[in-house]
Amino acid sequence: MRFETRAIRDGQAPDPKTGAVVVPVYQTSTFQQDGIGRNRGFEYTRSGNPTRKALEEALASLESGRHGLAFASGSAAMAAVLHTLRPGDHVVAGEDLYGGTIRMFERIYRPWGLDFSYAKVEDPADFAAKMRPATKLVWVESPTNPLLRIADLAAVAEAAHRGGAKLVVDNTFATPLFQRPLELGADIIVHSATKYLGGHSDVIGGAIVVRDDALFESLRFVQNGMGGVPAPWDCWLVLRGLRTLAVRMREHDRNARHLAQVLEKHPRIARVHHPALASHPQRALAARQMEGFGGTFSVEFAGDFASIERFLSRLKVFLLAESLGGVESLICYPPRMSHGALTPEERHARGIRETLLRISVGIENVKDLEEDLLGALSE
Repeated sequence: MRFETRAIRDGQAPDPKTGAVVVPVYQTSTFQQDGIGRNRGFEYTRSGNPTRKALEEALASLESGRHGLAFASGSAAMAAVLHTLRPGDHVVAGEDLYGGTIRMFERIYRPWGLDFSYAKVEDPADFAAKMRPATKLVWVESPTNPLLRIADLAAVAEAAHRGGAKLVVDNTFATPLFQRPLELGADIIVHSATKYLGGHSDVIGGAIVVRDDALFESLRFVQNGMGGVPAPWDCWLVLRGLRTLAVRMREHDRNARHLAQVLEKHPRIARVHHPALASHPQRALAARQMEGFGGTFSVEFAGDFASIERFLSRLKVFLLAESLGGVESLICYPPRMSHGALTPEERHARGIRETLLRISVGIENVKDLEEDLLGALSE
């Protein structure tokens, strides 16, 4: 079956007891057992739940994996991956990352005993150069948050594997509709399911997808042992989001391309970061390894901070808010929001300027969105 059909059907067969065509919410903490050591596949919801199982099977299918794991947040999913490592292990990560990922690396896991180095996202050779005997993971986002840089995933996977490490790809921005990193050599996919997978800004969730059986068992042990699992209702909300993922993502992508092109021509915008634009230095690579470019991009203002505040205050459709990937259009100011945990020096080193805005384009009428942005930009 093709993607759109699998998004609606895989892991979501009609309920055998009632015939309900939508997976039920099994809102229970525990399950009756038929005897000591005899159960019907479930014992305790932290260890497994039928609604969560449906979501995990659906996620694995869409990412071309064998095993899916659902978590209470994207951060919980990332922590589970890092908890398969041991003090003294080394991680090479792309330097352009979500601020919460950097915070987790540097303020939680470095004191815990892991070591981190950062490579230029666009340069597979830099990843290879940063590898050590102790390197166990290579970690990238592509496209990156917030500068929409693109990693050559096949080349980075080759560098990781040559050094005996596994490649982790955060596929949140692209989603499995537009990019399937396991098909390009990645070993582990992580998602913030809060974003496009859920798609309606009403749930917090995370996910991991893998192909390797032993890696899955290791991650599942961490999932159960640490307990960072989603509630059944949250799993149901993400499942609902997956059913419309393809149609939503195509509309996000279409709207974002149009607005990026409009803003690129505006005199008050210094630069637009969007891989669909001919001006993006990795446009050809993005087109080769992705089937769409997504609904999020960033812009750099030609003015100062006061001009940004004035622009934001004049918006009527776009909302100033954290997060991205919902049906509504949002704007974020990374230096004080998504990447506010970084020092000014850290942001500057990663190219996050004080004039940067991240735009998550929703699925409203694109003309309303264009008029809102241009009206707020007018003098």
